This record gives sequence, C-alpha cells and structure tokens, in this order.
Amino acid sequence: MDIHEYQAKKILSDFGVTIPRGGIAYSPENAENKAREIGGTKWVVKAQIHSGARGKAGGIILCDTPLAVAQATDKLLGKKLVTNQTGPEGKIVNRIYIEEATEIKKELYLGLVFDRSSESIMVVASTEGGMSVEEIAKQKPETIIRSKIEVAVGMQQFQAREIAFGLGIEAQLIRRAAETIIGCYRAFSELDATMVEVNPLVISNQDQILALDCKMSFDNNALFRRNQVSELRDKTQENSNEVYASDRGLNYVSLEGNIGNIINGAGLAMASMDMIKLAGGEPANFLDVGGGATPEKIVKAFKLISMDEKVKVILVNIFAGINRCDWVAEGIVQALQKIEIKVPLVIRLAGTNVEKGNQILKESKINYIEAKTLEEAANKAVKAIGN
Repeated sequence: MDIHEYQAKKILSDFGVTIPRGGIAYSPENAENKAREIGGTKWVVKAQIHSGARGKAGGIILCDTPLAVAQATDKLLGKKLVTNQTGPEGKIVNRIYIEEATEIKKELYLGLVFDRSSESIMVVASTEGGMSVEEIAKQKPETIIRSKIEVAVGMQQFQAREIAFGLGIEAQLIRRAAETIIGCYRAFSELDATMVEVNPLVISNQDQILALDCKMSFDNNALFRRNQVSELRDKTQENSNEVYASDRGLNYVSLEGNIGNIINGAGLAMASMDMIKLAGGEPANFLDVGGGATPEKIVKAFKLISMDEKVKVILVNIFAGINRCDWVAEGIVQALQKIEIKVPLVIRLAGTNVEKGNQILKESKINYIEAKTLEEAANKAVKAIGN
C-alpha cells in the first residue's frame, strides 16, 4: 500500500526526522490561508498523487505570494497528472500540500528496501539527490552507498554514521544526519514498511537536515496490525478493480492483456500466465482465489473479471488439493446465473472430485469450453479470441 507524501512526512516526523513546515489543502481558499499560517515569503505547492516525477509533469509549483498559492492550487486540483510512473491513464489530484520553500545547500538520496537475496534491510544512499535511484545507478553508480542491516539486530549508530560520512556530510552535522537515518530505519521496521525513500534529503543554507520529499509503501499483509497506517489508504489513487478485489479477499493485479484468469494458488497463476504467453496470448490479470475457493468467492471473482472491459475470454484453471472441484463448479454455475458473461469461457479442473465437478458443469448446460490440461486451456483461450 502506498501513501501520500504529506502522510509519509508526518510518519517520519514522529520518528524524529525533521521536515519543512507545511499543511494539506483541499481548496484554493484553504491553500491561501494555509500559506499565511505557515508564514515566510515563498511556498511550494505540491500535487498529492501516488507517483514520483510530479515536478516534470507540472505537479510542483513555486509561489511567492499567498494569492499565487491559491491560484496554483486552483490549477492543480482536479487535474490529471501523467508521469512516467502513472502510465498514460495518469492520476487525478484531489489534495494539495502547501510547504515552506527551503534554501538548499546540498541534495542527497536516502532509501530503504528489503534485500531478499541477503534477507536483510538494505539502505541505499547517494550524494546525487533529486534524481531517481535508477538514474543514479545508470549515470553515477560510483556515488551509491549500500549498507545491509540485519533484521534481528537493527541499525546501529556506527552504521548510520558511516553512511553519513560516506555522503560527505560536514562533521558538525554527522550526529543529526545519523539520527535522521535511524529515524527512517525505525519507521521502516516498526510500521512494516516495504520501502522508505527520501529524495531529496537536503542540507539547507541554515544547516538543517530536512526530508524534502518522501515516499513510503507498506506490506498489505501486515495492515491488520497497523491501524494507524491502514487508515491512510487513499482508494482514489488505486486501480478500482484492485480495490474491489482486496476488499473481498481476492489477490488481484491488473495487467494489460485480454485473457482474464480465475485461478487458485499463486504458483499455478504464474504458470498459467506463462502458458498463455507461450500460446501467443496476453493475460489481463493475476487473480488468485486462494486454496479455499468457496462458491461465494468464485462468484466474486467472476464479477471482478466482468468489470474489466479489456477481457475477451475468461480462463478458469483450478487444481483442487485443499479445495474441491465440485465446490468450484458450483461456484461457476452460481456466478453464471447471477452475472451475464458475454465472452468465451474456458474451464480446466483437476484434482479432488474432478469427475464430480465436470459432471456439475455439464449438467448445468452452461456455455463453456472444456480443457483437460493447462497447455490445452491456454491454447483454447487464445484460439477463442480469434473466433
């Protein structure tokens, strides 16, 4: 789960990271008042969407009067911002963050992610702040500093200080820089984050170390124990089908193809998508209904797939181990009684009670294409699009 910049900054502030003064606004009048409340002579108006590269898309505007802040807010609210991270569909701006402008002496990069290969938390830092980490790795890889943090031990003071020294921070600011790095680490580890990125982390002309921009992502599977994080979710920034799925206990990821998938088990879903590609097709989604695919869940899955206008054929691939094919078949029949499916339907059942499941499907008189193997199902799904 992603959150907005202003929400991430509030979290980091709670862990001792210094941020510029700022506030959220939902209207031009509110933004003007917020600028006067913050004080100063210059303000930055920032569109709040779940994406980086907002500046290049016109989503960050520097203003020198409260009236200009109101005008910039009016310009951005309701606007669709298209960045290299949103794709061509873009994201709508529904809220604005007003922040005091900072006089910058130096820009740095700081990020924390999981390194699954070493089973540790990886801190990535660079002297080239303001650039994406991908650009830094490509253009100036020699500036990147990496430090592995053992999860069982946590980040130690000496590690944070080593990173600060590696960034060339002046001696009198090393202590504060180390505190900032440890604050970011604590936010990452204590809130089940999957990513914390401060870009840029700046040293101001007043020798303050500030998180000028910040992104945070969290482990969806841990949200049940992190109410303070789950409450920050903004569903308007997410794919509507993915929101529908997560609210109903379905594991779903929207893709660009036209073959809709209803499959039980993540491994089987991945294998099915590979087989579809091998057969010359393109999957429209990853959808894992789970090991306990009850009839009710199958109905929800069909409703979800039918919401995707790109889908030209639906492939149901079920291997019943914990589950039962007859339950799945009953769910398919119930779904087709409630939902009108206007595209071809390919069904492959295997495993527990497969004969009974196939019998239920045949006796129901539903219109479908039967397949015995995964390869056959993928080939028939691709062929059905052509027909």
